[in-house]
Amino acid sequence: MKIKLMDTGKNILFLLVILIVLITSFVLVLIKMQRDTVQDYLSSDKILKVLLVVEDKGVPISISILAYYPETKRAAMFDVPANIGLIIQSLNRTDAIGAVYTEKGISSFKAEIEKLAGISVPFYLTCNLENFSMLTDMLGGLSVFIPSPVDIENDNTHVLLPSGSVSLDGDKIRDFLVYEDDLDAEGESAARKQKAVLALFRAINDNSPEIFSKERFSVLSGNFKSNVAGSDLKNLLESISKMDSERLVPQRLTGAVRIIEDKRLLTPFREGQQIKEIIRQTIAVLASDDSSALERVYALEILNGTNVQGLAKSTSELYQSFAYDVVSIGNSENPVAETVLIDRIGNPSVAKIVAKVIRCKNIQTTQLPAEGEYGSETNVDFTLILGSDFNGFFVVEKKEDKKDSDENDKDKN
Repeated sequence: MKIKLMDTGKNILFLLVILIVLITSFVLVLIKMQRDTVQDYLSSDKILKVLLVVEDKGVPISISILAYYPETKRAAMFDVPANIGLIIQSLNRTDAIGAVYTEKGISSFKAEIEKLAGISVPFYLTCNLENFSMLTDMLGGLSVFIPSPVDIENDNTHVLLPSGSVSLDGDKIRDFLVYEDDLDAEGESAARKQKAVLALFRAINDNSPEIFSKERFSVLSGNFKSNVAGSDLKNLLESISKMDSERLVPQRLTGAVRIIEDKRLLTPFREGQQIKEIIRQTIAVLASDDSSALERVYALEILNGTNVQGLAKSTSELYQSFAYDVVSIGNSENPVAETVLIDRIGNPSVAKIVAKVIRCKNIQTTQLPAEGEYGSETNVDFTLILGSDFNGFFVVEKKEDKKDSDENDKDKN
């Protein structure tokens, strides 16, 4: 009887050991899988995509999608206005996308952002205004450029900011983030917020490796909320803080202003397809040999060669959403059948990227001012002349041209 009890006890002990080993192995596999997800994005050639949100009392005041290519340290940043209007299923109504963050939280909000952008955004980082201010002081201030001095009353607060390249402390960066000026140009307030966010990551990089020491990182990480933690969060912050923000040209997603239920909402153009194209094309350039095209803002002149009223203006809005500077719009001297892009700087790789926005394949080069049909502006990089083959969004290929193109593709194969 004693022998049977001893055998039973040994069997139970053996089973317990196996169970403990299995549970431990399962936990380790789960941890490894989670870690590999982050490491895969940080150590490979993939584009690292992060949702960045600065909020104040549960309301997002700055929303950005950051796309970062670690191999070249180049990045693209898309500002998402909180008042972009969508039919939001989780709220069962049409409302601003920012309402999802306030009412449903960051996870549901990230899902809506992914739908809007048409891409997967694996990671998110959020920081409230108070923590942003604390981080600023912790990092010794943030360096930003303010084109002209600010001296205004804003929500019963006197905002006073110097001009030039200045270092702002926590209180001043808070003012910089939240103040609104009636004289601001379209998107200027959003650009300020993006400047502050980029300045934060530059300061983190400037304070490394000390800021990533065990003691200091625990304080740094405590000011962020993310869907990764510990060493994964450290890797994420270390990686994106290395981006070359000096060569980054922030872009702003836009739409048509609509008043819906007494709310001023931005309705995305072409049912959101334009936003998806902006992001997709920019990310494609980021990982290509032509990524230098994102390093500065190119100046465009857009001329309407059709009898469609307002075509140059609406096209200028399209190009501005791609972060181009449209310095002039007008009418061409003569009607034009075929849309053409005039490259005035002799840079064919950039010209192709500019033309691709509207699927234009007709590119001509002239580095000298030409008469009449080539436009009148000499201080522009490219002149775009819209022809009758342009439907308001992109160039429509003629059937015979498309047939020739398809046959050429077959010959190549």
